[in-house]
Amino acid sequence: MDIRKLIKKPLITEKASLLKEKDNKYVFMVEKTASKGQIKQAVEELFKVKVEGVHTAIIPGKLHRLGAHAGYRPDWKKATVKVRKGQEIKLVEEV
Repeated sequence: MDIRKLIKKPLITEKASLLKEKDNKYVFMVEKTASKGQIKQAVEELFKVKVEGVHTAIIPGKLHRLGAHAGYRPDWKKATVKVRKGQEIKLVEEV
């Protein structure tokens, strides 16, 4: 699998910002079929950092309604990646 398609986008939320400051952890939306090893390898190659650990979670899609029509948003996978102390990943969030 292509590593550029494995990591879809970084998740920039208040909780993710706190994780980054406190524990040097970064949160990404990743391909649902990606394994922890593939995620680790992709982050190391794309951002040139050393990954210490990866935690993943599959987030179920929420109910989405528009009038009488209802459906569910798709499920997605979230990966929390811990980077070695002293290293960081530059994201666009620093504005």
